[in-house]
Amino acid sequence: MTATVARLDARRLRDRVTELTDLLIDTVHGGASLGFLAPLDRAEAAAWWRERAEAVAAGRLAVWAAKDGPRVVGTVGLAFPDKPNSRHRAELVKLLVHRDARGKGLGRTLLTAAEEAAAAVGVTLLHLDTETGSPAEHLYRTAGWTRAGTIPDYAANPAGMLRPTTLYYKHVGVG
Repeated sequence: MTATVARLDARRLRDRVTELTDLLIDTVHGGASLGFLAPLDRAEAAAWWRERAEAVAAGRLAVWAAKDGPRVVGTVGLAFPDKPNSRHRAELVKLLVHRDARGKGLGRTLLTAAEEAAAAVGVTLLHLDTETGSPAEHLYRTAGWTRAGTIPDYAANPAGMLRPTTLYYKHVGVG
């Protein structure tokens, strides 16, 4: 796969809401625990992406999209805290890879793009949570993220069953 990864400003994100909605629906219907239950309503998914555009415009969120030809096949985001004592960190959010694009290195490419961008703006600590035992957990471990612990019954998966989540962190941009 020869996907290209680019950071989306608020306008570009709004312009791609339909494609991003398709990706989110595919990912949730594929079983990824992203905060949504299946079946994910198209209007709900589109509204969620439009809200992300507002966060991007405000500087609270950065989003990258991977395109394979005209189709968006992956995304990743960095959520930046608004408190003065936490400007050194960001949360990695919504690493999505379309089911057709999995297993080809796209998740690692998106993860690397976010890590490098974080370091470039002075972020030194990234953190995330992911469903315990998910394929994403393997990606984070093999990409050098450190497991911080597990919280039982943290969130419902797309089928509505409570599942544990594992917290990870990674130092970036430090010598």
